[in-house]
This record gives sequence, C-alpha cells and structure tokens, in this order.
Amino acid sequence: MSIKPRQAVSDRLHLRVDAQVIQHSDGRVVVFDVPSRPIGMPIHYKGAYWMRSGESLVPMTPDQLKRIFEESGPDFSAEIAKAATFADLDPVAIARFREMWKRKSSNRLLDSLTDTQLLTDAELLVDGAVTYGALILFGSGKALSRHLAQSEVVFEYRSSEASIQFQQRKEFREGFFLFDDELWKTINLRNDVQHYQEGLFVWDIQTFNEKVVREAILNAVSHRDYRLNGSVFVRQYPKKIEIVSPGGFPPGITPENILLRQSPRNRRIAEAFARCGLVERSAQGADRMFEECIKESKPRPDFAGTDDYQVDLTLKGEVQNPRFLTFLQQVTQEGLGPFTTQDFLVLDSVQREEPVPLALKDRLGFLKDRGIIELTGRGRGAKPILSRRFYAFLGKKGVYTRTRGLDRGTNKALLLQHVESFRQEGSRLQDLLQVLPQLTRDQVQKLLGELKKERRIHLKGKANAARWYPEDIRSEVAPNPKK
Repeated sequence: MSIKPRQAVSDRLHLRVDAQVIQHSDGRVVVFDVPSRPIGMPIHYKGAYWMRSGESLVPMTPDQLKRIFEESGPDFSAEIAKAATFADLDPVAIARFREMWKRKSSNRLLDSLTDTQLLTDAELLVDGAVTYGALILFGSGKALSRHLAQSEVVFEYRSSEASIQFQQRKEFREGFFLFDDELWKTINLRNDVQHYQEGLFVWDIQTFNEKVVREAILNAVSHRDYRLNGSVFVRQYPKKIEIVSPGGFPPGITPENILLRQSPRNRRIAEAFARCGLVERSAQGADRMFEECIKESKPRPDFAGTDDYQVDLTLKGEVQNPRFLTFLQQVTQEGLGPFTTQDFLVLDSVQREEPVPLALKDRLGFLKDRGIIELTGRGRGAKPILSRRFYAFLGKKGVYTRTRGLDRGTNKALLLQHVESFRQEGSRLQDLLQVLPQLTRDQVQKLLGELKKERRIHLKGKANAARWYPEDIRSEVAPNPKK
C-alpha cells in the first residue's frame, strides 16, 4: 500500500493508521493497524459519529455519544459527598486502614497522625470534606444507606449452577475495610480441597484461591461505576465464582488488553488500596489473578459475559492438568525464572496446545533459551511445544514424539512411501496432506519440492488434476483402464 492512501485515511479519521503488506502463498495481504479512539472522543467522519451494528456502520445514538463524552470526566471517588460528614466514617475501618498502610510502608509516623490527617494525606478528605472514596472505604452502614446506597456487595451461594434459588445470601452495605475479611470467610466455608500427587510432589489445592478471589473483589470495588444504581454481586457455586459489577470496563480496557493497559475508574480508591498493599498500582490485580490461575492449572479468568453495562468475571476452580503443576514446580526448582505474567500465559497456551497470541510471541525466545520450550517447523509456521526433557520428567516421552513430530527425513520417507503405493493412479496433494496432518500445506509442499529436486518423484498435470508419481514411472506404460 502506498504512503499517499494511508496518509489520506489518517487525515480523514485524525488517527494514525499504519499498514503493512504481507506476501502469502495465496496472494498479497494488507494488514491495517487502527488504534483505539482517544478516551472521551468519538471519531467524526462525513458528518456523523459512527459505530458498528452487526455487519453495518450506523450513526451513534445521543445516549452513546453522551457516554463517550463523559468518559474523560472527573474521578467519581474524588468528588465530595456534600451531605456527608466525618462522623459518617467508621473509626474501626480507619484504624484497620492505618495499620495496613503502616505495615506496607514501614512508616511508624502514621501512628502519630489524627484520623482526619491520615485521610487527608491519603487524599480521601479534601479541605475537611468527605469524598465518595472515603464513604466507600470507611462509611458506616447507615451513612451508605443515606448517601450512596448502591455501594454494597451482595453474596449468594447456590448448590448447583442449575439452581435458581440461592441457599445463602448476605448483603454488605458498609465501608470496604469493615467487611472484606468476613466476605472471604463466608466464601471459604465452602471451599473444597483438591488433592493431587505426582511422584514425590503432593498438592492440596483449594478450589478457590484466596489471592485470586480477593483481587477480583478489589477490582470490582475500585473499578465499578458508582453512578449506576446496581450492586456488586458475588455468586458462589461448588466449582466456580461469578463476580458481576455495574458498568462495563473502564475506557480503553477490553478482555484482550486487560493485562497490558490500566485505567482505574475510581483512582482515589485504587490508590488507597495500593497504599496499604492490597493491590499494585501498576498491574491493578489482573496480572496476579492470571498468574495464580495458571500456576494451579485452572482455567484463566473469564470475562466472556462482560458488556457495556457490567463486568462479568467467572473464576473456575477445577484443576485441569495436574501434571502441569509438576512441570511448573520443576521449572521453579531449577531456577529457570523469574517469569513474567506473559511467560506464564505462553506456557499455559503451549501446554493446552493452543496458538500463542501474537502479542506474546516475543517471549518465545526467552523460554526457548532456558530449555523450557522447543520450536518445531520453520519461519512463521514454527510451533512451540514443551521441551523434551520436561516431557521425560512428566513420563510422557511418547507424547513428546507425537507433538514434536517426525524428523524431516522420516516425513519425506512417508510421503515417498505413499507415492509409491499409488504409483499408477498418482497421489493428489490433498491425500499427501493426510499423510502428515501435523504439518501445514506449505510444509508438505516444501518436502515434495525437495523430493522432486532429488529426482525421486515428479508432478503431472495442473490444479485439481495434478498428481505426484515416482520418478521411475516416466518410462513405464500406464495401464489401459478399459482392459
């Protein structure tokens, strides 16, 4: 694609649009990289602001435009709750926040501060006025009912996923620092232990990981939209937990980039959690959730039910592959790390035999250099697998051979054997692809090309009529099919 058309697109949309041309065996492919629109700014083109509706583009509705323009508005948790007073804050909640902040910062001077000064330093009081963030974190039950009734977390337990009626329900309408431990204890009452043993390794793994569940609840409290009237719901089942919070993802965040971007909807709350060590400001908890799930060989956090009006997170507790736990334990013991969240995501994709996301492929070299994975094939068709020594450690040498595939010489021998077996009628490419199903079409064609150069086979015909024959059949007389 020339620079001029690409520049024309960028000028019309007022966004930098990049494009690159990729040569493919089936033709030329032009790949466009269009960034997300800026926060609070819809894209104007030919007299309208456009959005997608099914397969079509339609003008945005006034309601949709209003929501976008409000994206860049002020932090709700920093706004002043005008009718609230310092007396609406519970001293027990403030004392717990003080203790956690002191432990995280090792700053004993925090003991000498008054409650008012402590919350002023945390930017939860502004000129003595109470912010909504202070109410959400420290407010008494009565205060929240009066000033911000939607600031509550509702817990429900159901004995099966098919059950409509809950067997237990608790409503937590009070400051977060008053109920978070009680909420976890309620969940933990029905937290079954899964027992696994592999050789010398023994694990007792709880169905629900405390770190993951707490992070999910922290995210719901700090990122929900408090301008909406709904509550946060925590629904527990024997093998999974669903956490649903009002308001979709913060602007710019999607399930695909949640580990790469951060955009706290309620910054004052997120900063308060960071001060006392509950979350890391840089990661906002998502990294920790994904890492812990992968380390326990559980399904990754699932945001499939999320839409513009709610974030729907599902945490499934069943261990998927106990042997993968052994693998990670061995990797850790051998000191092959440290690993990033992206490394764990790559290893999880490889052990599930799923494609590694494009954004994570730059981690393949790091893992290959440490002997944790191997790459089969060449170029863009290279496929990562767990390394041979770890398959041997897991007692799965046969799986390694199947996954790794046969060596190049053996693959060529199998293709030649098939061509010899059907020497009279010839072999179609479609049939030869079935001989080596683990290889791509391009890889099989390259092997056939090598056999042709070695004068062991030759090709007759074109397109659908093309057939491969042994080289020596050139001198043979084809049989008369009428006889």
